[in-house]
Amino acid sequence: MKIGIDIDGVLTNIEQWQLDYGSKFYYENYGLGIKNYKGYETNEIFDVDIKLDDEFWNKYFRDYSINVEARKFANEVIDKLKEDGHEIYIITARGSFLSHSADVMTIEENRNIVLNWLKINQIHYDNIIFSPEDKLEICKQNNIDLMIEDKPKNINTISNEIPVICYHANYNEQCNGKNIYRCYSWYDIYRKIKEIQKH
Repeated sequence: MKIGIDIDGVLTNIEQWQLDYGSKFYYENYGLGIKNYKGYETNEIFDVDIKLDDEFWNKYFRDYSINVEARKFANEVIDKLKEDGHEIYIITARGSFLSHSADVMTIEENRNIVLNWLKINQIHYDNIIFSPEDKLEICKQNNIDLMIEDKPKNINTISNEIPVICYHANYNEQCNGKNIYRCYSWYDIYRKIKEIQKH
């Protein structure tokens, strides 16, 4: 199978990172706290406008991109998937004009940081696609058989066409239905892919 894998929220725990760094930033600078722990974007979590949100990301985006930890066993499981004969496609909105980095770094620098991060974390892949947000189109163009994703909008649209492994987060708990398989860890993902293959 060709397996598509998102970065933020799938290879990283961006949910916890946003809660940790966001609450530090908004408390220290504005005395604000978490308003909606189920928010997908930081402006939803802290109930702030985009201008304030940009201030947060301008401060932390580079640090996040370079230093965020990869999820436990992500590289191990991806290596197993490759050994099993699957092709791995990293499909990310990072390194596109849509990401938080627009004011922080060039698209080229952003992409280089992503490539370096994957290398440092020993995440091996066959292809990487830096895509704007219509991931369903990307999946179709590249004949992706299964996508591992965390963003609600992407989970809902992609699952209309192919199976999606939903990496569990508070912000995507409403996503369920045909073709959506909720997972809680990378070994859980591995087991589910084996099950999906059987069927």
